[in-house]
Amino acid sequence: MKFYLIFHILLFLFITFLIEGISYASSDSLTGGDNTYVVVKGDTIDLIASKLGVRASKLIEDNKLQEVKRLKTGTTLRYNNLRIIPKTIPSGIIINIPERMLYYFNDNKLVMVFPVGLGKIFSKGDTKWHTPLGEFSVKNKQKDPFWYVPVSIQREMEKEGKPVELIVSPGPDNPLGRFIVRTSLQNIHIHETIYPNSVHRFSSHGCVRVLPKDMERFYPLVQINTPGELIYKPVKALYHNNKVYLEIHKDYYNKYPNYEDEVRNQLEKTGAIQRVDWQKVERAIKERLGTAVDVTKY
Repeated sequence: MKFYLIFHILLFLFITFLIEGISYASSDSLTGGDNTYVVVKGDTIDLIASKLGVRASKLIEDNKLQEVKRLKTGTTLRYNNLRIIPKTIPSGIIINIPERMLYYFNDNKLVMVFPVGLGKIFSKGDTKWHTPLGEFSVKNKQKDPFWYVPVSIQREMEKEGKPVELIVSPGPDNPLGRFIVRTSLQNIHIHETIYPNSVHRFSSHGCVRVLPKDMERFYPLVQINTPGELIYKPVKALYHNNKVYLEIHKDYYNKYPNYEDEVRNQLEKTGAIQRVDWQKVERAIKERLGTAVDVTKY
């Protein structure tokens, strides 16, 4: 009798372990999904899209919105933000530039995912504001920072006929917001923004802009010497739970001249290319929704 009881306890623990393992595998490869958002006072469709990290046009389409300029407070909107995690690390920060999303890991777990604003696509003269690729580390972080305006931005101010500022004090008019996380990359930092509509867009001078609500949570978590990496993956593919997922973003910085080749390359890496419905793939390439779609052949 005692042996019978012990056997069933061990069996229960083993099944629990398997279930938890399956759950962890899911969180280790996909994040997000079908969700809802409740409109608050001051929301616009563009601001909501920035908050959620989705396309405004898709929000309008999915919710059959007619009067997008008059969003009623309390309205519930449906959206989908299913994503393939671009790179998993034990601890640190991954920012995928075409996706305009930041992934923060700690203790082998994905802790936060949120949209960010990144370097402008188009150049002005000889100046490029692209956010650079590469590894970095967190050098320091600061609350209520001063903004020491880089010379390149001073020149831009002068060309545009704006007052040239050298130093901006902390306060509501400081573009760095209330929190900054400085990285080892020159003049490339992660900071709160006072321009929420600029998030999930290419609107900065190279820095990483974060919404206040996300920065309030992220800032206390991130530590000095935390490693990070800025990567460029406009195409992601995954074979998971007998399904092939494909996630496609626009190649904003024009780094992939053979875009379709990259799609096939990523699908081949899943090891399940024989399960792919190529009509679904063609539609995904055309739409480039920026979310993971099922392209499995049934």
